Amino acid sequence: MVQRVFLAAVLLVVALAVTAHPALSAPASGEAVYQKRCAACHDSTNPRVPPRDLLKKLPAARILRALDFGVMMNVASPMTRDEREAVAAFLGIAGRDAAPSPKNYCTDRNVNLTNIPKGAWNGWSPGTENNRYQSRDAAGLTADQVQRLKLKWAYGFDGDVNAIGAPTVIGRYLFVGSAGGAVQALDVRSGCVHWIFQADGPVRSAILAVPVDKNSSRHALMFGDLTGWYYSVDASTGRLLWKKRIESHDSVRLTGAAVAYQDMIFVPAASWEETRSTNTDYPCCTFRGSVTALRIKDGSQVWKTYTIEEEPKELKNPNAVGQWGPSGAGVWSSPTLDVKRGVLYITTGDNFSSPGTSMSDAVAALEIKTGRIMWAKQVTPNDVFSGACTTKPGGCPGPDFDFGSSALLLKLANGRELLFAGQKSGVVYALDPERKGEIVWQTRVGKGSANGGVQWGMASDGQKIYAQVSDVARIRRGNADPADPNTSNLDPNQGGGLTALRAENGEKAWYAPPAPCGSKPGCSPAQPGAVTAIPGVVFSGSVDGHIRALSTDDGHVLWDFDTVRSYETVNGVKANGGSLDGAGPVIVGGMVFVNSGYSKNGGLPGNVLLAFAPEN
Repeated sequence: MVQRVFLAAVLLVVALAVTAHPALSAPASGEAVYQKRCAACHDSTNPRVPPRDLLKKLPAARILRALDFGVMMNVASPMTRDEREAVAAFLGIAGRDAAPSPKNYCTDRNVNLTNIPKGAWNGWSPGTENNRYQSRDAAGLTADQVQRLKLKWAYGFDGDVNAIGAPTVIGRYLFVGSAGGAVQALDVRSGCVHWIFQADGPVRSAILAVPVDKNSSRHALMFGDLTGWYYSVDASTGRLLWKKRIESHDSVRLTGAAVAYQDMIFVPAASWEETRSTNTDYPCCTFRGSVTALRIKDGSQVWKTYTIEEEPKELKNPNAVGQWGPSGAGVWSSPTLDVKRGVLYITTGDNFSSPGTSMSDAVAALEIKTGRIMWAKQVTPNDVFSGACTTKPGGCPGPDFDFGSSALLLKLANGRELLFAGQKSGVVYALDPERKGEIVWQTRVGKGSANGGVQWGMASDGQKIYAQVSDVARIRRGNADPADPNTSNLDPNQGGGLTALRAENGEKAWYAPPAPCGSKPGCSPAQPGAVTAIPGVVFSGSVDGHIRALSTDDGHVLWDFDTVRSYETVNGVKANGGSLDGAGPVIVGGMVFVNSGYSKNGGLPGNVLLAFAPEN
């Protein structure tokens, strides 16, 4: 706790040293930034601010991790990557964190992955339709067994305060990334370590296993990091095969898992430039969302499609949002594959600066072979929103109603196929892929807001669509401490809720209200994370730290586990649970895997992966 406070204090000051447009910036000097922005506090005797001598005892890697996706991510988001690295190197001890103890490794460190068995959870969803649904055989769980789930093992992410990586489970092996950039290959039954690969940045995206080529039984693991690098790693050993920089923009974020078809993978790209532009010295904004097709064998580019065709230009209109535009329309989620029609479906985010474009806040179809945009259906026009306008009188033109979750492709009982997309507006849409995304029905399931509505993922069992909402609310603090990056508390009485919609017409089958927090400190009933379904059961996580299993018949709770506690981990790392957000539960072969810990947006920190199995 003390170390977290120290890091928060130093990095809050460091975050003030934000440079101008990345293309125009000189290399950052950590010492210069410190002298200009930090020395007045950290060379003083203020008891709430750690002195420089104490900061020098922290590993630089840990300081950088706190900036990238740790306790300081909200404050550090406006900073360039160069500034983060420079400050961390100046303040901290050189070198990476210590390697795991040999006793944490499995007896056999190799991973014998020669095929992808049926029912594996490979990537964001078990299937490329992104329905986040496991059949009875693949799940290995019944509704009765779910009620007897018990914690089997816990694995701690060393030095992290967020557990952000979406697990991939294939046979005996679990692959998961971390906020510290470590990708772990674990044994499903025991949690022992086969190997660890260190990426250059935090790894949030789900990992996708693919054959290296069609004539080989050797598999590669494909994933991106939050600094824009994309990797291919040998599944057996963790050895790097290749890595590519997907976008040159230094604000790129690779959050959505790739999907594969034949010899290609398709990688979506989003950005944190929207938040970075809260700095008034930053000439917002120049990032454009994209999907890139890469060859699996070597990472060479086949095609790239931007969600905004026009390159950003300097804006001359004094009433425009930002100094450059158009920008934004990032792709935060995994593409949805439709082999029958030969297309990929993507969902897009808002615009960061003027002018608004036709591909923001949209569901779009891209031709698999060429990346050509076949059609796009925009549901919220002119949604221009970023730090460049949030502090201006009148605010932003748009409400920040991104699509952060993947579209679901579903074949109904009558044979008709529809796409389903949940938006931060709190509305779920059903679209017709045969009619260029024509809206068939739309149903409101939440209030919607910049951090509300459907955020990271819905699920479907073929009859119902399960959509949970964030709708997180905050209460601003009075007389906030300037050394504390959090200026508000989560509202314990607002947010959350899970709705089951009938797929054919959008009617509400049932609604499960959020569980109240009461007086629990730091609690919110919001439910922004992805949901997961098996026959008879839908699993839902909450910012309050609970993972709950609900009946798909009427929404009543079958099982409830509070993850907010400390754990004895199989790898000996001190670990605690926290808020559940982002990646949803993964269910394979009679086990349920859940990440716990997500301090972004005011949630509870944590650094643990939990594995559950039914008690006999």
